[in-house]
Amino acid sequence: MESEKIVHVVDLGGADATQWLELLHLLAARPEGPPHLRLTAVHEHRDVLTQTAMVLTKEAERLDVPFQFNPVVSRLEALDVESLRVKTGEALAVTSSLQLHCLLASDDDSSGKDGHHHQSSNGKGGDTNKRPRSPESGVSPSTSRADAFLGALWGLSPKVVVVTEQEASHNAAPLTERFVEALNYYAALFDCLESAAPRGSVERARVERWLLGEEVKNIVACDGADRRERHERLDRWAARMEGAGFARVPLSYYALLQARRAAQGLGCDGFKVREEKGAFFLCWQDRAIFSVSAWRGRRFD
Repeated sequence: MESEKIVHVVDLGGADATQWLELLHLLAARPEGPPHLRLTAVHEHRDVLTQTAMVLTKEAERLDVPFQFNPVVSRLEALDVESLRVKTGEALAVTSSLQLHCLLASDDDSSGKDGHHHQSSNGKGGDTNKRPRSPESGVSPSTSRADAFLGALWGLSPKVVVVTEQEASHNAAPLTERFVEALNYYAALFDCLESAAPRGSVERARVERWLLGEEVKNIVACDGADRRERHERLDRWAARMEGAGFARVPLSYYALLQARRAAQGLGCDGFKVREEKGAFFLCWQDRAIFSVSAWRGRRFD
């Protein structure tokens, strides 16, 4: 993105303006001057997008960075890629933080449906059946809405797609398998909260009850399309990404140093960042809890 004049970032979560404030500052500091930045944010609540737009627009004006905000009010399961308004000549980057697994829930509610609302009108996006699975992955997930959506993203020819997901296997059909996996995974998350925040913290109580608690309940007590927390490990997402036509891009050593510095700044010794095959894993002690990987949509020479 260093020499690009128009940069379009698509945020499939769209709730947190903090990382984009940092991007604005980085772009403003470019020796050749900042590019025109378009940010498309996807979120199901309009008021969240409105607040994000206000914060970023104000900062962009202060930094004199050409900026355009494109809000898309939608759940990811219902997103039409045409609403992202990708234009020819833009350098496109897509980021998804803890979002893609929600697409796996819709498969139980849509068997027999073609999921056409994910498809790009250029016809490239939905043709995932014709692209072979990676022989290296050893995993061949059946074609699903997740596969169709990733195929539609590939059809937009992004320069990079960054995917962050829970490093857990909560998409198994048998309840006993989900229960055991959830027990081990969330024990690590609650343990790191115990170390990172005091017991009397209101914020900690909210995270434990309304975020982690609701996720656990959804994993073990819900089924069908109502079970939205269908987390999968990176090897499964790698198979899906490769099947949609993406190739993995190793994250840089500089990014690894930044990630480790951020983990050290959390205030306790248990957080670690591990690099493996170009991807990063945020770990609590020796347990990986989140993965971060980068992918390219086609070859850029």
